[in-house]
Order: sequence, then structure tokens, then C-alpha cells
Amino acid sequence: MNSLRAELEALPKRMQLLPVDKRGYPVPWFVDWINGEPEFRAMDPKKYIQAIKEKLCWVCGGQMGIHKTFVAGPMCGINRTSSEPPSHLECARYSAKNCPFLNNPDQVRREDGLKEAIDAPGFALLRNPGVTMLWTTKTYSLFDDGKGRPLIHMGDPEAVEWYAQGRPATREEVLSSIQSGMPALMTLAMQQEGAVKYLINTREEFERRYLPL
Repeated sequence: MNSLRAELEALPKRMQLLPVDKRGYPVPWFVDWINGEPEFRAMDPKKYIQAIKEKLCWVCGGQMGIHKTFVAGPMCGINRTSSEPPSHLECARYSAKNCPFLNNPDQVRREDGLKEAIDAPGFALLRNPGVTMLWTTKTYSLFDDGKGRPLIHMGDPEAVEWYAQGRPATREEVLSSIQSGMPALMTLAMQQEGAVKYLINTREEFERRYLPL
């Protein structure tokens, strides 16, 4: 049995039954396994369906309660959209503070061998936004992205938390992440009539209501 890395925080109770990989990182429940090894860059499509149908935590696989926390970047908060199901708040916080990809804005996702992970059923997150948003809500709904793939609309938040480099993120860090992510969203918005104005207004409201002070 592999041991947890010394620099990581102790696992919350809900995550203590998760496997630990050879490097000492806990393997979230959603991670796909390829040839007996965890492929952190890809979701297990069967787990996606199971999480939605049975209301299971995306990180630990345990039963969810009334509150659901989405782990995402700020652009997902602006458009209220997530590709991943929610988690328990404590599991989400642990991920935001300890995941090497989420807590390091300079971390670059490896692309070697990623084609297999992307071509297989499931999803991969390719952008590192530099900050991590925890969007806690009581509601969410599924919709089709137009290509036959599911996306999630996140309901109104009960609370929003921000993290960067394993600590609470500053307002300036979140604003910087939004600024770097806007061109991609704006490109999509320009393809739909009226979407650019809506995006600008939505961004302004989001920054006013949900960013750190």
C-alpha cells in the first residue's frame, strides 16, 4: 500500500478509502484507470453516469447530501456550466488545496499519451485557470452541449470559495484568471446573436457578487 506524500494534508474521513498512487497522491473516485494505472487526465464515463444517477460525490464516491460543491475555474462560474458532477464540500476543499494541477498555476498538463484518454469515452480538462472555484449549491441540471455530450448547469450558489496555490485566492488572482480566459469565451459568444452583450453583463455581475473582497 502506497503512503500519502508528506507535503499533503491529511485526508478527510470521506477520502480515506481512496487508493494512493505510486507518487503518493490520492486517486479521486472519478479517475479512469488504464492498464492498471490511474489516468488523472480522464474521467471514467461509467462513474459519470453513476455519480449523476445515484447522487455520488465526484471525488470520494460517497453519497451526497443537500449541498453540492462544484470544483471549477472562474469561467465556469460566469456561464454557470460544469463538465464534472459535484462533490462534498470537504472533498472539494481538499482537492483545491492539494491537487498538484489545481494548486499550481504554473503546472502544465502533460499531453503525452493524452489522445487515448480523450478518444475514450469520458472527458479531460485541458486548461489550468490558475485559481480554483468551489461553487456550493443545492441544485443543478443537465443539458446537451449540442454534440451529444452532457454538460451541467449549476444552480444559484449558497457559497463560493476561491483557492490558489493551496491557499485562499486573492481578488486580483481571480480577476487575472478571468481576464486570461475571456478571449475563448468571447470567441464563442461572437457566433451567437446577442451573446457578447450577455457575456459582458454576466461577467460584471459575477465579479460584483462572487469574487473575494
